[in-house]
Amino acid sequence: MKHLIFIFLTSLIFCTAISKSNALPLKDIDSDFEAMQEKFISEYLDLNPQYATSLGFHQYDGKISDNSLASINEEIAWYESYKQRLSEIDPSSLNKENYIGYKILWNEVNQSLFNLIERKSYANNPMGYAGTIDVNIYISRDFAPIEDRVRSIIEIEKNAPKIFEQARTNLNDVLPKPYVELAINIARGNADFLGKDLIEALKDVNNEALMNEFNTVNQNAIKELNEYAGYLEKEKLPKADDSYHLGRDKYAKMLEGEMITLSPEKILEIGMEELKLEQRMFEETAKKIDPTKKAIDVFNELKKEHPTAEGLIPDTKKNLEAIRQFLIDKNIVTVPSDVRAIVKETPQYARATSFASMDTPGPFEKSTQAYYYVTPVEDSWSEKQKEEWLTAFNYYTTDVVSIHEAYPGHYIQFLHLNASPVTKLQKIFGSYAFAEGWAHYTEKMMIDEGFGKDKSDMTAAKYKLAQLDESLLRLCRLCVSVKMHCEGMNVDDATKFFTDNCYYEEQPAHSEAMRGTYDPGYLYYTLGKLMLLKLRDDYKIQEGENYSLKKFHDAVLENGSPAVPLLREIILDNKGKKKEIL
Repeated sequence: MKHLIFIFLTSLIFCTAISKSNALPLKDIDSDFEAMQEKFISEYLDLNPQYATSLGFHQYDGKISDNSLASINEEIAWYESYKQRLSEIDPSSLNKENYIGYKILWNEVNQSLFNLIERKSYANNPMGYAGTIDVNIYISRDFAPIEDRVRSIIEIEKNAPKIFEQARTNLNDVLPKPYVELAINIARGNADFLGKDLIEALKDVNNEALMNEFNTVNQNAIKELNEYAGYLEKEKLPKADDSYHLGRDKYAKMLEGEMITLSPEKILEIGMEELKLEQRMFEETAKKIDPTKKAIDVFNELKKEHPTAEGLIPDTKKNLEAIRQFLIDKNIVTVPSDVRAIVKETPQYARATSFASMDTPGPFEKSTQAYYYVTPVEDSWSEKQKEEWLTAFNYYTTDVVSIHEAYPGHYIQFLHLNASPVTKLQKIFGSYAFAEGWAHYTEKMMIDEGFGKDKSDMTAAKYKLAQLDESLLRLCRLCVSVKMHCEGMNVDDATKFFTDNCYYEEQPAHSEAMRGTYDPGYLYYTLGKLMLLKLRDDYKIQEGENYSLKKFHDAVLENGSPAVPLLREIILDNKGKKKEIL
């Protein structure tokens, strides 16, 4: 992905004040739109300095957003001013590049207003505050001399008292229980990161005065994080409830942010049909491995083929190069760079919300080094919990996850974005359904193209079974997302849905259910995949004899990360554009 789950959370929650923009008199529609677009980008980066740093704009290093209520209200007014200006423009009068920019800008403005006004994340979700002191980028990337990065860390950590004062002011008296529980874990994990990983990373900095200042500020930030966790535990957790459900109308508005007009009911119907279909495929594939056993028993036997806790990271690394070479040998997609992704443990503060993730540098960063984070077992877990967690990282699933996260999933996606000639706007703003839909699509595509068959038919069947299990997980996410937010499904029932339908153990199934409470958009993994499969079919018809899989993939990836319905408009002719997205 282009940024970690923390960035996803904070992009929903946090903002800072900026004055309203004055409308520009329209002269030439395209040049005026381009001027407005550039102004929006500049102001947006001021609003979101930590995201700006992650993109590679280092004039924002050491800065954070102002989350006071006054600033939030000014933020809302700022977005509304842009919505008004955009509503006065006929997008069909713009040239093709600006038409695309208009659609992206319109979606960004409306999604932001949805999160600020409809979801009120700043008042309902304590997780973002817990993750605001995010300084991992300053030690994981060497975009500046280490002493300069330490100074940026100090400036961010100095804001800890203000951040948590604003949290106590902004947060509602009664909050959703899953949000509070996760926020406590994030805050304590972040404090642990600052007290261990960060100190270890900076141990060789040879500037006594600077490090003395850092140590003082860092200890205070740790204290503030732990006090915030204690505050949530004492003041918020006892009163917390199940008010995380969006409701049908808000859910439909969320879908509009991805240019999806299908009703939640229709999406659930499609999801349940696909779930049954893939469960049948799961059973058929399991019979190829062992026809004498039930499918779930075959898969449980397969899951026992997993690394040890100590071997998880090195075993994850082992097949990355082979997967990358498979792309090249099979002519599947252009690989724009020789720089490889590096496998590392997920930072402590992000482990409450992440199983495995790709941390890529921003599209404006000089270095293209990316990190593939894998969440290890915790020492504090019981042996049963550790075993359950590791079963999800069986050898076959691990390679499928690597396909999703690295080759040709998120990392290849990033490399194409980085090398793409698309506009700044297209590189800054992306679609959840496109990003995760592409990565999930590649899992099926790679198995369909024969990954694993060179070893043996049995190995190929095991890879297929693992891929189908990942597909079942994402289909369960889709169904749970709709059921949870439109039908009132609770966390316990959601957990059971995962255990019953994608055969997850209790621990990871509960994590998936908890994620659904704050991230209803995780239905986009499957929805994006299905839209891309339909787009591929339509593109194949359009291109005829000129079609190739590589040509399709390169066409998809060279256009930034737009909503998939917008991507259809970009790469299909007029006849293809009129077809349904699913």
